[in-house]
Amino acid sequence: MTNFEKTFSVAPMMEWTDRHCRFFHRILSRRAVLYTEMITADAVIHGDRERLLGFSPQEHPVVVQLGGAEPERMAEAARICAEWGYDAININVGCPSDRVQRGWFGAVLMKEPETVAACVRAMRKAVDIPVTVKCRIGVDEMDTDADLDRFVDMVADAGVTTFVVHARKAWLQGLSPKENREKPPLNRARVHRLKSRRPDLEIVINGELATIEDCRNELARVDGVMVGRAAYYTPWLLAQVDAGLFGETASVTSPLQAMERFLPYVEAQLEKGVPLHAVVRHTLGIFHGMPGARLYRRHISENAVKDGAGIEVLREALAMVREQLARRSAA
Repeated sequence: MTNFEKTFSVAPMMEWTDRHCRFFHRILSRRAVLYTEMITADAVIHGDRERLLGFSPQEHPVVVQLGGAEPERMAEAARICAEWGYDAININVGCPSDRVQRGWFGAVLMKEPETVAACVRAMRKAVDIPVTVKCRIGVDEMDTDADLDRFVDMVADAGVTTFVVHARKAWLQGLSPKENREKPPLNRARVHRLKSRRPDLEIVINGELATIEDCRNELARVDGVMVGRAAYYTPWLLAQVDAGLFGETASVTSPLQAMERFLPYVEAQLEKGVPLHAVVRHTLGIFHGMPGARLYRRHISENAVKDGAGIEVLREALAMVREQLARRSAA
């Protein structure tokens, strides 16, 4: 059996895991593997690459997720992403949204493992960095162990050694993307079975992992865990990863310390003309469960969106948290 190093990663999430989010998450954890939002191959080839692909060196290790189904275009997009310095490229075979289906990529490609395999072969010829796949355990009526095995085996034969598997099937009709994250039953046993059957592959599990204990339990069965909404809504979870899962020293010891380290980045982005809200919206959950958390969220939500909002808005919000913490200590 291959001895894969255990991994923790933050899921690619549309409109959430942009470069500002990733920089903030990196402050919280050195160990977390970070992912971009899903970017289409055509956007990479024809779009504003600095806006779509730009990232800070501190974000490493960082993976770019691509959407597409045409081998030549996927290969060209992969080459561009590799030139930009990404550590790996992940193919989206899990998103069930209507927009993604119209572009013929995402979860619908689980029905076409031959197409995914062709993309993988073309991409691997174009780049030297790893090409990985994020998929579901099934799609529509193709929802048996045999269906999943066929997909994984065919794509693995093309050269993929890492599969990130969302432990739910996807319904392409009748459910929204949000419902597809919640309504189809979670079936982690199918992912565990896949790992047992294919010990030569790196299998990363995704789906409703919300605590360090959840992650620790899964890492006893598979090679890696991927956390999505919990990492975004309660980002302090990430600060527990390095010590709680890997026995290393934590990157930061308090949410306030994390925010102090984020301040210079926020100031630098403001100097570049980036609106304050675009940067600090990713921090709204950092004080979850702490005194002052509601005040922080409200102050940022109401004031960071105003024209010309500057760093003082963030400093004021942090001062509110400090005041509430001091009051609790004095009580």
